[in-house]
Amino acid sequence: MVDQFDGRADMAIRHERLARSLDHPPSIADRSYRPVGTIVLAFSLVIHRHTGAVNVNVGILGTGTLAKALARAWSTTGHNVCITGRDMVKAGFIAREIGGAVEAVAPADFAAQVDVVVVAIAWEGLAEALGLIGAPVGSLSGIPVIDCTNAVDYATGELKPESGSAAELVASIAPNAHVVKALHLFAGTSWPYKGPPLSAPVVAVCGDEPSALQCASTLITDLGAKPAKVGGLNSARQLEEAAGFVMRVVMAGFNPRFAVPDVNPTAHSPEPAAR
Repeated sequence: MVDQFDGRADMAIRHERLARSLDHPPSIADRSYRPVGTIVLAFSLVIHRHTGAVNVNVGILGTGTLAKALARAWSTTGHNVCITGRDMVKAGFIAREIGGAVEAVAPADFAAQVDVVVVAIAWEGLAEALGLIGAPVGSLSGIPVIDCTNAVDYATGELKPESGSAAELVASIAPNAHVVKALHLFAGTSWPYKGPPLSAPVVAVCGDEPSALQCASTLITDLGAKPAKVGGLNSARQLEEAAGFVMRVVMAGFNPRFAVPDVNPTAHSPEPAAR
């Protein structure tokens, strides 16, 4: 029990440091002992000396195309990746195929080994998969959870949840998890993006916990994309419905890239107040 508590407290510090990493580069002082509750824990971050990036343990729940692409992409940017799911044979195959810093982990051991969880599961298996990793009993408490669930009926473009969103379902199943919605609009083949920076994909992100939003933004940036924070978790249904809109445009025979106006955001920025 003590080991489990120590591990969770250690990860709480890692989450805080990850969220601060872009604006506050770590110093020697950042690697000292810090109290968490009544326990003083040693903590150390692995830093890329030239980039200032933070290596984290990314846990991917899922073994589909998106899960595999994200595992490969993040492992090449210096992160450690743990992958698990309902099919551990497939998880093991993905880990062996990618190699390097990617490891297949049993569902029961998953939460204790990761700093952030990425949910890449089909809507129909979402609750079951979260149950396998102990989410209903608090295994993800305090952990950033990036929900990539695309809860859209591919035949009709309609959102499957009658109310709320997949991301809010994740939050209801995983008490005290810091849930963020992101990465559900892009196919696995989109990552990593290696084209011109000006043409980089924009990934909409929403959530309530600032540190989790920063964590998600950092990982999205590592994919070569640009994160756009668009609201709290109550905005997740709108983001998920956007996937349905994309599907309907595709079914109509058109590229959804041309189904929205080309808007220059600077032209709509509020003017500075007159002095």
